[in-house]
Amino acid sequence: MPIYAYACSSCGLQKDVMQKLSDVPLTTCPECGKETFTKQLTAAGFQLKGSGYYATDFKNGGQPKPESEPKPACAPCASAASCPMAGGNA
Repeated sequence: MPIYAYACSSCGLQKDVMQKLSDVPLTTCPECGKETFTKQLTAAGFQLKGSGYYATDFKNGGQPKPESEPKPACAPCASAASCPMAGGNA
């Protein structure tokens, strides 16, 4: 169940209330009894943890995952000077 922040504009009471999504918002202040108790706009507070989301989510702050193994050199031309893929002269 979400926790909502409420504030009374008459007496200044601020209170967090746990309610279901389907519950009707509170309007009567529990302190002064006036109909000036309103729900406040607050930031959502949750974190994504575990392995159940994609690498494009906020898992590592947008940092790409480093490769675990280095790429092997191609077998036909182990020398970078003669490798056509490395830009050398063949």
